Amino acid sequence: MNDDALKLENQLCFPLYACSREVVKKYKPFLDKLGLTYTQYIAMMVLWEKKRVSVKELGESLYLDSGTLTPLLKRMESDGLVSRARSSEDERSLIVTITEKGEALKKEAVDIPSKMMSCISLPPEEAKTLYYLLYKVLGQS
Repeated sequence: MNDDALKLENQLCFPLYACSREVVKKYKPFLDKLGLTYTQYIAMMVLWEKKRVSVKELGESLYLDSGTLTPLLKRMESDGLVSRARSSEDERSLIVTITEKGEALKKEAVDIPSKMMSCISLPPEEAKTLYYLLYKVLGQS
């Protein structure tokens, strides 16, 4: 039996997992000032861009299922950042719309990406390569 296959150091998934946790940890102080979790922040990024999306479309954009999105969106709605309503075209579809309060939060968040780049010690070209490779792993090359 080849036990090397079960060594942590031989797993691609482990450095991806560990890096993900570290990056989210680096976001935390910036997001705490906005009152957002990382998952709420990435949902807001989609909404700042699109203004109005179905829960299904939001889930596809964020690689999240409705079981994760529903409590997240309920919390964001209770915080006044979004509103949720059934689609008039298809009652099965739930539409999420950014509110004025949610839109105003964008002004406070606009510097976060540049602050994060200074926290991650990768030259721009390596960051671009990593971005490409990660999306390739996600099947979006």
